[in-house]
Amino acid sequence: MHKTLRVMHATEVEGVELSSYHLKGVAYSWFEMWKDSREEGSPPTRWSEFADAFIDHFLPAETKVDRAVEFETLKQGSRNVWEYHMEFVRLLKYDVHIMPTMEARVRRFVQGLSPLIINEATTDGLT
Repeated sequence: MHKTLRVMHATEVEGVELSSYHLKGVAYSWFEMWKDSREEGSPPTRWSEFADAFIDHFLPAETKVDRAVEFETLKQGSRNVWEYHMEFVRLLKYDVHIMPTMEARVRRFVQGLSPLIINEATTDGLT
């Protein structure tokens, strides 16, 4: 859904409406109960709030812990920078609260890069 909403340029509120339309069975029942539990007069639900609540409800705590550990220990290794970036983003989405600011995310991303890549970037920056 993240990709679809981005391609459609959907707003945060439209994202919730479009996503809820695709829910079925238990997921839709959960959504209806979750939506009904919100305070009357609350502003419309934003995508980030919905996604957090959905993941909190449906993703087992053990999986979240496993993903957090994977994220904390992620290194570029033999991946190219794009593959490393994709894995970084995949793991970060399970709990964006791990890295609440873009500055923290950039710092963590650079920490996992290969020393060779960092050296090349530093050298290129000097020339």
